[in-house]
Amino acid sequence: MTEPTIDVLGIGNAIVDILVQTNDSFLTDNDLHKGAMTLVSFDEQMELYEKTGQAVESSGGSAANTLAGIAALGGKAAFAGKVKADQLGVVFSHDIRGAGVTYETERAKDGAPTATCLVLITPDGQRTMQTCLGACVEFGPKDLDLAQVRDAKVTYLEGYLWDPEPAREAFFHAAGEAHDAGRKIALTLSDPFCVDRHRDGFRSFIKDHVDIVFANEEEIKSLFQVDDFMEAANKVQGMAEVVALTRSEKGSVIVTPDEMITVPTKPIEKVVDTTGAGDAYAAGFLAAYTSGKSLKHAATLGSLLAALIIQQIGARPSAGAQHLIKALEG
Repeated sequence: MTEPTIDVLGIGNAIVDILVQTNDSFLTDNDLHKGAMTLVSFDEQMELYEKTGQAVESSGGSAANTLAGIAALGGKAAFAGKVKADQLGVVFSHDIRGAGVTYETERAKDGAPTATCLVLITPDGQRTMQTCLGACVEFGPKDLDLAQVRDAKVTYLEGYLWDPEPAREAFFHAAGEAHDAGRKIALTLSDPFCVDRHRDGFRSFIKDHVDIVFANEEEIKSLFQVDDFMEAANKVQGMAEVVALTRSEKGSVIVTPDEMITVPTKPIEKVVDTTGAGDAYAAGFLAAYTSGKSLKHAATLGSLLAALIIQQIGARPSAGAQHLIKALEG
């Protein structure tokens, strides 16, 4: 078996974020569920956008943010996701490559435009997302580079991409190829409302195909339809080799078939924008995991990168991140 040359290959939605700072009354006036991601049409998104103030465009997408974080930590990262050959598609392609991530998915010449996510950021740092998936829904098995899957230590799948059927098929193809090559499959549950839509499918896929699961407290409780975090943690134990459960300021809990490891997080001065906090945690965790570090070390690096991200606007490290590794190992 050849040695892998990619630490993590991510498969997810290729999205350009439109970041807007707003307030709670704006969310209430427009009947928006704070902190959630809602799928909307292009027209619905634009109608809301017209009501907002000044915006900042930034390439995003959950898995893409994770891969950018891994690259910022010095890891070898690759991404697969669909954009159109339009202006925003060029922007996304440029930004993900500029972040140090290999990106080779062919751009669509026809069909829906590159996906956009209107991210409404309230003063407490919470983000409420209105997403138009656009070209993302066209990603399918034909866009999957199986050689990349075989060449990656871990293939990281974005739960949001479970919505369109072709992408779901690609997940099963990737899982089979990765395991045949002796590699690992990771899945992030992405959002409680995503779990609500696909609970049975996620549980079956995790049990049969996933080695590493990422979820926050609300997502894992939604997966098992319980109100107590520890009850959900007990239920997920044994379903995968590693389950990393994040709990915001409470830190994270790493669940393996044999134990639960609680890893605290350090206090921060001010939360600016929680966009991408979970993506950053997964980036830090996977960067350490694929380097052979312990699960506790991986969770700690994940927490450090997440803390860095929520103290800035935007979901990707704006000034590098390798100093976090030095601080952790020093």
